[in-house]
Amino acid sequence: MNQQPVPPATTPAASAPDGPLRVFILDDHEVVRRGVRDLLEAEDDIEVVGEAGDPRQALARVPAVRPQVAILDVRLGGADDDHEGIEVCRELRARMPELACLMLTSFDDDEALFDAIMAGAAGYVLKQIDGSALINAVRTVAAGQSMLDPRTASRVMERLRVPQQEAAPEESSSELDRLSPREREVLDLIGEGLTNRQIADRLFLAEKTVKNRVSAILSKLGVGRRVQAAMIAERLKEPRV
Repeated sequence: MNQQPVPPATTPAASAPDGPLRVFILDDHEVVRRGVRDLLEAEDDIEVVGEAGDPRQALARVPAVRPQVAILDVRLGGADDDHEGIEVCRELRARMPELACLMLTSFDDDEALFDAIMAGAAGYVLKQIDGSALINAVRTVAAGQSMLDPRTASRVMERLRVPQQEAAPEESSSELDRLSPREREVLDLIGEGLTNRQIADRLFLAEKTVKNRVSAILSKLGVGRRVQAAMIAERLKEPRV
């Protein structure tokens, strides 16, 4: 699958860190961990600061080494219905909201994809991805963007539409009621895929002001990443049937 970032998934990027990009790897296969480590450490600007073979190790080690990106295997233990990596993502994001989690999997699984995005994952890539694309994915999520190809994003949107059609009318309005009129404008533009700078130009605001408003929107909607806010914006536009 050709992985490319989707514009609506852009999140406000942090300022460039000093030193190499710090990455942590969670996978229950040592060969995979070693291969990913060797691939990343061949890059001058990337440093693998730790790895783990199970969720317990990851939850203990990641906060200690403070990586900027965690590459997490979706399925740990080999069971078909095991999505422990997603639970690790959810827990780590709760402890470290600044952490970008990149999910890595062998299976093109719609349910796991949806759960990963809603758990706050910044990207979702298949293990069939080539080395240069994986490196690009790590740099992309570290820069505050989300890594989903257009086909994957459309599948998540379709998954979101189903419960929305069944929801009571007041549920959508309650989501919007948390936002000020200006924040609703910003949310609409996020849904159109505009960057902070483009939103600032459209609304005649300072880019820093837009960044602050986006952060407030994410907080009020109870989501961790811009891609989730974009999905909510798109979902709220759907006509009721």
